[in-house]
Amino acid sequence: MKKYKRIAHFSLVVFLSSLTLLSCKSKAVLASGTASNSLSSDKIIEKHYDTKVNFSTVYIKSSAHYEDGKQSQNVTAEIKIKKDELILISIRFLGITMAKALITPSEVKYYEKIGGKFFDGNYSILSKLVGTDLDYQKVQNMLIGEALDNLKELKYTTSIEDKWYKLENNSDSNTKKTYYFEAENFLIKKQEIAQNSQERMVKISYPNHSEFNNIVFPIGLVIDAHQKSEKTNITIDYNTVSFNEELSFPYSVPEGYQRIFIN
Repeated sequence: MKKYKRIAHFSLVVFLSSLTLLSCKSKAVLASGTASNSLSSDKIIEKHYDTKVNFSTVYIKSSAHYEDGKQSQNVTAEIKIKKDELILISIRFLGITMAKALITPSEVKYYEKIGGKFFDGNYSILSKLVGTDLDYQKVQNMLIGEALDNLKELKYTTSIEDKWYKLENNSDSNTKKTYYFEAENFLIKKQEIAQNSQERMVKISYPNHSEFNNIVFPIGLVIDAHQKSEKTNITIDYNTVSFNEELSFPYSVPEGYQRIFIN
């Protein structure tokens, strides 16, 4: 029973944690360019958005690993995205659906079979678990490999670090935002947000990208979240990715489940 409780807890964290119909596994990993010449922040941002992912829907089959220092778990996760409208995540263990999460611009919902519980509320739960303030756009951007924030809205200092272009914003004394880009396609390799007063930090890394029907897309991501003394790691590997298919987003809480409230 303890094992299944861990699966239920993991299901909550994972979801916190595009024109031919095509379904394909990851192709060859794209080469990452090495930053050598100094560029302005405006130029780096412009080049990054030149490779912006254009899609109507995305369907991802993935394997995921969760670890928080006290427990670890491996599951499979099916991720469906209808651009700017819906994200549906189904968590499975040994082929059995253990939990579902539905994310929209206005709310976050999920239910888990173990314990028969469901949650229906706002983004505070995701923000608390991931370690930074989130909304729908940020969650979507995180999954598709784009900057959490609109990079054009802030000013940055620019440098080269570990062969990548680094953009850093310190305009808010409490929040430090840092983004790292490779130099071939100006894809994000890592983004970090640290909030000192809350003693929390999240780092999202994209080790590799691939090309799916001329669409450049990450083939996974790693989330490292720190909140005071607590640490969480979520690794998601995208095994299959398809774009612009007609997708359904079925979500309904089974009868008899008990609603929970999380502060």
